[in-house]
Amino acid sequence: CHVESSPKRMEMMDRTTAERCVQLMDNCDSLTTVDLTGGAPELNSQFRYLVEEATSRGLEVIDRCNLTVLEEPGQEDLVEFLVANKVRVVASLPCYTAENVDQQRGSGVFGRSIRGLQKLNAAGYGKPDTGLTLDLVYNPNGIFL
Repeated sequence: CHVESSPKRMEMMDRTTAERCVQLMDNCDSLTTVDLTGGAPELNSQFRYLVEEATSRGLEVIDRCNLTVLEEPGQEDLVEFLVANKVRVVASLPCYTAENVDQQRGSGVFGRSIRGLQKLNAAGYGKPDTGLTLDLVYNPNGIFL
Protein backbone atom coordinates (compact mmCIF):
# COMPACT_ATOMS: atom_id res chain seq x y z
CA CYS A 1 0.00 0.00 0.00
CA HIS A 2 1.19 3.52 -0.76
CA VAL A 3 -0.04 4.96 2.53
CA GLU A 4 2.87 6.15 4.66
CA SER A 5 5.39 5.21 1.96
CA SER A 6 8.42 7.45 1.52
CA PRO A 7 12.08 7.29 0.56
CA LYS A 8 12.83 6.93 4.28
CA ARG A 9 11.04 3.59 4.60
CA MET A 10 13.28 0.54 4.82
CA GLU A 11 11.08 -2.24 3.37
CA MET A 12 12.50 -3.47 0.07
CA MET A 13 11.75 -6.30 -2.34
CA ASP A 14 14.82 -8.46 -2.76
CA ARG A 15 16.21 -9.97 -5.97
CA THR A 16 14.85 -13.44 -5.20
CA THR A 17 11.32 -12.07 -4.99
CA ALA A 18 11.80 -10.03 -8.17
CA GLU A 19 13.07 -13.13 -10.00
CA ARG A 20 9.99 -15.01 -8.83
CA CYS A 21 7.86 -12.21 -10.29
CA VAL A 22 9.66 -12.66 -13.61
CA GLN A 23 8.96 -16.41 -13.48
CA LEU A 24 5.30 -15.60 -12.98
CA MET A 25 5.43 -13.28 -16.01
CA ASP A 26 6.73 -16.21 -18.04
CA ASN A 27 4.11 -18.63 -16.76
CA CYS A 28 0.98 -16.50 -17.07
CA ASP A 29 -0.28 -16.51 -20.65
CA SER A 30 -3.03 -14.00 -19.92
CA LEU A 31 -0.72 -11.38 -18.39
CA THR A 32 -0.60 -8.16 -20.40
CA THR A 33 0.34 -5.53 -17.83
CA VAL A 34 2.73 -5.21 -14.89
CA ASP A 35 1.55 -2.49 -12.50
CA LEU A 36 4.25 -1.27 -10.11
CA THR A 37 3.14 0.67 -7.06
CA GLY A 38 4.18 1.31 -3.50
CA GLY A 39 4.46 5.04 -2.91
CA ALA A 40 7.74 5.33 -4.77
CA PRO A 41 8.30 2.00 -6.54
CA GLU A 42 11.19 3.56 -8.46
CA LEU A 43 13.23 3.60 -5.25
CA ASN A 44 13.04 -0.17 -4.95
CA SER A 45 16.36 -1.68 -5.94
CA GLN A 46 14.52 -4.14 -8.22
CA PHE A 47 12.35 -1.57 -10.05
CA ARG A 48 14.51 -1.21 -13.17
CA TYR A 49 15.13 -4.95 -13.34
CA LEU A 50 11.38 -5.64 -13.27
CA VAL A 51 10.64 -2.94 -15.85
CA GLU A 52 13.29 -4.25 -18.23
CA GLU A 53 12.21 -7.87 -17.79
CA ALA A 54 8.55 -6.99 -18.35
CA THR A 55 9.11 -4.79 -21.39
CA SER A 56 11.47 -7.35 -22.94
CA ARG A 57 8.50 -9.75 -22.82
CA GLY A 58 6.22 -7.25 -24.56
CA LEU A 59 4.25 -6.46 -21.42
CA GLU A 60 2.89 -3.00 -20.68
CA VAL A 61 4.41 -1.51 -17.54
CA ILE A 62 2.60 1.01 -15.36
CA ASP A 63 4.57 3.07 -12.87
CA ARG A 64 2.36 4.59 -10.17
CA CYS A 65 4.70 7.50 -9.67
CA ASN A 66 4.43 10.02 -6.84
CA LEU A 67 6.27 12.60 -9.02
CA THR A 68 8.52 13.87 -6.23
CA VAL A 69 10.74 10.83 -6.77
CA LEU A 70 11.93 12.48 -9.97
CA GLU A 71 13.89 14.90 -7.77
CA GLU A 72 15.36 12.31 -5.41
CA PRO A 73 19.14 11.88 -5.39
CA GLY A 74 20.15 8.97 -7.59
CA GLN A 75 17.06 9.30 -9.80
CA GLU A 76 18.45 11.90 -12.20
CA ASP A 77 18.10 9.52 -15.17
CA LEU A 78 14.69 8.13 -14.18
CA VAL A 79 12.70 10.05 -16.80
CA GLU A 80 15.04 8.82 -19.54
CA PHE A 81 14.70 5.26 -18.24
CA LEU A 82 10.90 5.49 -18.28
CA VAL A 83 10.98 6.89 -21.83
CA ALA A 84 13.40 4.21 -23.07
CA ASN A 85 11.07 1.51 -21.76
CA LYS A 86 7.84 3.30 -22.77
CA VAL A 87 6.54 2.96 -19.22
CA ARG A 88 3.03 4.29 -18.67
CA VAL A 89 3.09 6.77 -15.80
CA VAL A 90 0.12 7.16 -13.48
CA ALA A 91 0.54 10.08 -11.09
CA SER A 92 -1.83 11.46 -8.49
CA LEU A 93 -2.38 14.71 -6.70
CA PRO A 94 -5.00 15.27 -4.02
CA CYS A 95 -5.82 18.74 -5.36
CA TYR A 96 -4.87 21.38 -7.90
CA THR A 97 -3.77 23.92 -5.28
CA ALA A 98 -0.42 24.09 -3.54
CA GLU A 99 -2.01 24.73 -0.16
CA ASN A 100 -4.12 21.56 -0.20
CA VAL A 101 -1.40 19.31 -1.63
CA ASP A 102 1.22 20.54 0.82
CA GLN A 103 -1.24 20.17 3.70
CA GLN A 104 -1.91 16.52 2.82
CA ARG A 105 1.51 15.41 1.58
CA GLY A 106 3.99 17.80 3.16
CA SER A 107 5.56 21.19 2.60
CA GLY A 108 6.90 21.70 -0.91
CA VAL A 109 5.34 18.56 -2.39
CA PHE A 110 3.12 20.50 -4.78
CA GLY A 111 6.07 22.36 -6.31
CA ARG A 112 8.17 19.21 -6.61
CA SER A 113 5.21 17.40 -8.18
CA ILE A 114 4.70 20.15 -10.76
CA ARG A 115 8.41 20.11 -11.62
CA GLY A 116 8.15 16.32 -12.02
CA LEU A 117 5.21 16.73 -14.41
CA GLN A 118 7.18 19.31 -16.37
CA LYS A 119 10.12 16.89 -16.70
CA LEU A 120 7.82 14.14 -17.94
CA ASN A 121 6.09 16.48 -20.36
CA ALA A 122 9.42 17.78 -21.70
CA ALA A 123 10.41 14.16 -22.40
CA GLY A 124 7.20 13.61 -24.40
CA TYR A 125 4.82 12.26 -21.78
CA GLY A 126 1.25 13.39 -22.35
CA LYS A 127 1.97 14.55 -25.88
CA PRO A 128 0.33 13.10 -28.99
CA ASP A 129 2.16 10.58 -31.15
CA THR A 130 4.94 9.85 -28.64
CA GLY A 131 3.59 6.58 -27.27
CA LEU A 132 4.28 7.96 -23.79
CA THR A 133 1.14 7.86 -21.68
CA LEU A 134 0.75 10.05 -18.63
CA ASP A 135 -2.41 9.60 -16.56
CA LEU A 136 -3.14 12.15 -13.86
CA VAL A 137 -5.37 10.98 -11.03
CA TYR A 138 -7.21 13.31 -8.68
CA ASN A 139 -7.53 11.84 -5.20
CA PRO A 140 -9.09 14.36 -2.85
CA ASN A 141 -8.57 14.28 0.86
CA GLY A 142 -11.66 12.96 2.63
CA ILE A 143 -14.62 10.74 1.83
CA PHE A 144 -16.14 11.35 -1.60
CA LEU A 145 -18.19 9.41 -4.16
